[in-house]
Amino acid sequence: MTGTSSQSSPGEAAAAGHDSVAGAGAPPAGRRADAGARAGTGPGAEDGARARPVWSRDFALFFVARAVARLGDTMLPVALAAGLLEHGYGAGAVGLAMASTAAAFAGLVVFGGVIADRFSTRKLMIGADLVRLGTQSLAAVLFYSGHVVLWEICAIGFANGVAGAVFQPGVASTVPRLAADIQGANGAIRIAESAAQLAGPAVAGLLVGFASPGGVFAAHAATYAVSALCLLLLRLPPLPAGMDPAAGHGSGTFKADLVEGWREFRARTWLWGVIAVWCLYMIAVWGPTVPLVATEVVQQHGPRSYGLINSALGAGTVVGGFLALRLRPRRMLRAGAVALFAFVWFPAAVGAGLGVPLMAAGAAVAGAGMSFWGVMWATSVQTQVPPDVLNRIHAYDVAGSLAMMPVGQALAGPAASALGAGHVLLVSAAISLVVPTALLAVPAIRDLIRADARPPARPPGAAAGPGRAHPERR
Repeated sequence: MTGTSSQSSPGEAAAAGHDSVAGAGAPPAGRRADAGARAGTGPGAEDGARARPVWSRDFALFFVARAVARLGDTMLPVALAAGLLEHGYGAGAVGLAMASTAAAFAGLVVFGGVIADRFSTRKLMIGADLVRLGTQSLAAVLFYSGHVVLWEICAIGFANGVAGAVFQPGVASTVPRLAADIQGANGAIRIAESAAQLAGPAVAGLLVGFASPGGVFAAHAATYAVSALCLLLLRLPPLPAGMDPAAGHGSGTFKADLVEGWREFRARTWLWGVIAVWCLYMIAVWGPTVPLVATEVVQQHGPRSYGLINSALGAGTVVGGFLALRLRPRRMLRAGAVALFAFVWFPAAVGAGLGVPLMAAGAAVAGAGMSFWGVMWATSVQTQVPPDVLNRIHAYDVAGSLAMMPVGQALAGPAASALGAGHVLLVSAAISLVVPTALLAVPAIRDLIRADARPPARPPGAAAGPGRAHPERR
């Protein structure tokens, strides 16, 4: 659930229907069924999960890469808020700096999805990490030297967003290649990222308090170096025949691959329905909440208190990750949407000015709900979508999820100036209740059955009841 390597989207990041709409470019049904079995979502998936458990050397490397990258990303809002405020900028500048990254990421991640389906995702992710190692090192130099100009910080953020757009699509397809128990893998990664979120803001607050914001940017750059090293050592299993770019997959035109990804995305009502609702969430809830909470808490209580509140948010997401490991709801998106109601306590507590302990408690409850939703959503996408289009589908998922976030971030400052930051956060809290209500109101979302809970396929020629031939196609 936002550095871009772990953006808060319905699918986290990373991002993230099973049958496609009939038409050109759709693989035959037999290929779909085989691909689903390879991904660990068809009949025998549980046997595959036992044969290839979650934990292995390669999954551990990926686990560390995601945790360390998340550690750096959760340090960044503290550094931006404290650093820009220290140099005379306000909430609007903090929102613009965050929006520059989000805008580049959301605008280009769809193209990153096509690239990821045509080239080695591991090499693309390593390259993106190295780019961000350079940009964050440059930001550290600027803050250390005291030469802080808003447009330069925004330009660095834009470059980070471009790199994130290349990195993120590969995350969705890497998880199924490393572990057959996809929900278990997503839950473990969510716990790792949450633990990093628990530590990151507190570490950032200490670095800001005892060193300078430049120290946080230097530490953030180091996390990308560690992530790149882990990915360099990673050995992914070979792709199935017909899905390796080197063997001809993705040999069509770039535009054709882009159109096919859109066709696959549009064919799933549950998928685009969630994204449509998420646009409201980003523009009215998450977009303004991130910069306004940062500036309100830093200005009123100091960077250490902001670190504490974000650490509480991280503690809550750890709890949500453990719940997602234990609970296996038949209708995953319905369960996740119910959990989303918990997010109201985060903006409501800060907006009402309830004090740091209650703000931290609200953040913890919100984090648990968001984390549980994130695992339910990511697992749904990774198990319901065929592997050969998963990178592109995940890219459309992330792009649609985050398209409105830079709008919400950019409007946070003007809205706070007109209404007061507290009132804007209370409005965001109210709308955070509307979002899960809207998700539960859509039958295709609330009734989607998890891939490994569907009845086995009928023998050829067997009659199916009315409307039950393709229960997942909604």
